[in-house]
Amino acid sequence: MFQSTTLSLNIPSRLGLEDQRIWEKSWYFLGRAAVEAAAPLLFRMDIARQAAIPAGAKILAANHPSTIDPVMLTTLVPEQVGILISETLFKVPGLGRSLRMAGHIPVEEGRGQACLESGVRYLQAGRTVGIFPEGAISPLEGGLHRAHTGVARLALAAGVPVIPIGFALERQNLRLVETVVDGRRETGTWYLHGAYAITVGEPMRLKGNLEGRAQVRAAAGQVMERIAQLSRESALRLETARRRNTAGRWQSPAQDEALA
Repeated sequence: MFQSTTLSLNIPSRLGLEDQRIWEKSWYFLGRAAVEAAAPLLFRMDIARQAAIPAGAKILAANHPSTIDPVMLTTLVPEQVGILISETLFKVPGLGRSLRMAGHIPVEEGRGQACLESGVRYLQAGRTVGIFPEGAISPLEGGLHRAHTGVARLALAAGVPVIPIGFALERQNLRLVETVVDGRRETGTWYLHGAYAITVGEPMRLKGNLEGRAQVRAAAGQVMERIAQLSRESALRLETARRRNTAGRWQSPAQDEALA
């Protein structure tokens, strides 16, 4: 069902595949270092891990309250993450090239199968893939969209665990920014300051027949239910911290401790 595809990275074509991979990883980790340096300056981070994240191939699946969530997702594991990202961002001058150079996967309209094949190829190579099952920014008024089936199809096709992750932030600090990309008007949901809570859940092993649509939908729904629960836990910690906060001092009820 899934066949190998080749991603086109904007890196020097004269390089061999091994050199291209080194180039890609170098660009990725350079960008992540910048994110890790900037995050504490922009956000009041609150990260809780309910279990150790296993080594090897896996899927990081999270809700999507803001445009910056993909870059925050990369900070949760030490290895490189190939994230499925809307093709719109790949069309932004400069940004699109950077995303390709970092090894991320464009989600192109009408080419969902090719995108899934690329994700499976990553996983079969032992890599980590990031996905936002909602397929869009979460509703501004709160709550989550219904999950698309891609997360379940990836997990079942590659036989890898799903790590559910729940994000929560201060929605009043979201800023909608309109721009034109490739001739189309797009709206970015930007979050550049405030509290940012993340809850990483225990790994999930999905069961079902990849060819059974009902089973695939049910498996995707199970992942989304868990993500929603983790997002609520993150939101509860933000509310608890807000109530405890006195004289402008942030007091988070969670600590980000590495688990053995």
